[in-house]
Amino acid sequence: MPIPTISYLNEKGELASGYTPQISHEALLRGYKVMMMTRLVDDRMITLQRQGIITFAMSSLGEEACSVASAAALSIEDWMYPQYREAGIMFWRGFTPQQYIHHMFGDRDDLMYGRQMPNHFGSRSINVVTVSSPIGTKIPHAAGCAYAIKLQKEKIVAICYFGEGATSEGDFHAGLNFAAVRKVPTIFFCRNNGYAISTPCCRQFACEGIASKGEGYGIEAFRVDGNDFFAVHDIVAKARQHCVEGKGPVLIEAMTFRRGAHSTSDDPSQYRLDDEVKQWEAKDPILRLRLYLEKQGLWDKQKEQQLINEVTESINQAIAKAKETPLPPIEMMIEHVYFEAPAKLKEQLHEIKKVSLDD
Repeated sequence: MPIPTISYLNEKGELASGYTPQISHEALLRGYKVMMMTRLVDDRMITLQRQGIITFAMSSLGEEACSVASAAALSIEDWMYPQYREAGIMFWRGFTPQQYIHHMFGDRDDLMYGRQMPNHFGSRSINVVTVSSPIGTKIPHAAGCAYAIKLQKEKIVAICYFGEGATSEGDFHAGLNFAAVRKVPTIFFCRNNGYAISTPCCRQFACEGIASKGEGYGIEAFRVDGNDFFAVHDIVAKARQHCVEGKGPVLIEAMTFRRGAHSTSDDPSQYRLDDEVKQWEAKDPILRLRLYLEKQGLWDKQKEQQLINEVTESINQAIAKAKETPLPPIEMMIEHVYFEAPAKLKEQLHEIKKVSLDD
């Protein structure tokens, strides 16, 4: 059976008749600014990679509402398990461009001391668990976190983000089944952006989409327009309420599109047509929210240019500082990995330092 897609904001920036926004103008303006920051930072990071200044970058171009609108619907106490296109949740929770760019450079001021790939962000202070490259591994982690939340009787949730390609992994099925049986407060947020790297949806699964998979496990499931800030926010808020009331997990399938390459190691022209990408430009989440804000008298071209100038300047300053920041000390290769570094690793570190001194 076809699954309806929940949507309130059209491509002209107009809300559906009869719909009453569940989010304040202040939060909408902040959400718009964070989405713009996310896009501008992403764009510069790709440029830096092409210049050989950083090693790797990934973009959330066209998918910014999925991360920012969902983060806006959650509490800061909620645990977040992102994939690599959710930089927007970091900025919503107060992560600065400077902190993010230190991470992308992997320098001494990177929270992970350069031991993770770029775009594999995270921060304990804002309850965002570090991104992991293997697809789908965070799904059972989020279910386990939510089980701990339930046992401790906390009124918070765990949310896990992943692409539709992750639903082909065994971890997806194990995580959903565990969460459903234990009725834990987990929100499974799937960004269905059309492609798992180069593999289109039609070659990933024969069912109608992702939401139906949740229903198969007895989980409340929704399909939402992932480029509609209002729809994403409202459904995530509804899912959170469902979870904290002890009704079990929720699966959300956000319909969106990855307008950029999978990563700086990818060439999307090899597996999709430009016409397909252009069809999604009018559905851009930032454009749609900007049109709405302008119609409400909350935004204009002057404010837009001022925002771009301010964010661009903060990015420029952050890059300049990161370029001058030294790499982490070599001891960080083994520190903060184990409670106490094993003797073998200490021995290897000593040998490396000895060779370095000899050179």
